[in-house]
Amino acid sequence: MNPLAFLNHYPWLLYLSGALQIIFLVHAVVTRRNFYWIFILLIGSYLGVLAYLFLEFLPTLRGGGRRAGAAFQTGLEAIKPLDTRIREAQARLAESDTLSHRADLAALQARAGRPEEAQATLAPLLSGIYADDPVVLLTSAELDLARGRAAAAEAYLNRVDLRTSAATRTRTLTLLAQAQEAQGKTAEADATYREAMTAATTEEPRARYAQFLLKQGRREEAATLLSALARTEQRATSLYKRQEREWFQLAAGLRRELK
Repeated sequence: MNPLAFLNHYPWLLYLSGALQIIFLVHAVVTRRNFYWIFILLIGSYLGVLAYLFLEFLPTLRGGGRRAGAAFQTGLEAIKPLDTRIREAQARLAESDTLSHRADLAALQARAGRPEEAQATLAPLLSGIYADDPVVLLTSAELDLARGRAAAAEAYLNRVDLRTSAATRTRTLTLLAQAQEAQGKTAEADATYREAMTAATTEEPRARYAQFLLKQGRREEAATLLSALARTEQRATSLYKRQEREWFQLAAGLRRELK
């Protein structure tokens, strides 16, 4: 039987294929799969859906039911409209006022372009037992930077314990350098960017420092750093490339500016 005729004979398979197409498309975007997968899924071919299922989706589920459930839930959550996710987060917070629930709600509000609401959500934590929690301080600093309040952001970042973890140290120093740069503290920002690059857990500090160098007219130094980033990308695994895609793309854009 012709495959299309087979699908038409069993219409529920068409609905299943359509649902999987949406879920896989979200999965491809969230996990930063190669663009050709997004293109294939957009076309809507059932063969493309099957190919993604066996070549990309199922391999990520190896490791047990919990990982499978988490990946599936991530896909479903990403499909929901942002306003719906905010309402659900507000309901969870009303039911149980915890650091995690407040941080999740604030992150969603910030993503929706509502920094004032996000800051109000975090405000009770800034004077309570979580006042010095890195999650609270970093989120508050990011919100203040987004609102153009670099000095307030710097004050929060100076309170973060850099010994908490390597990831916390990298994120804190990178944000601190941005806050200092926004205030015109060029020398301090330069030193902080350099410190952030030491034992960094992400390529963000190097990409942002290269951007900083270009703004300062230090093109040769920027070019050297961007060349190092290009070599890192060439040697990186597919997983690391997906993880650091935003910063590799920023570096690529900066290299084009140098030409």
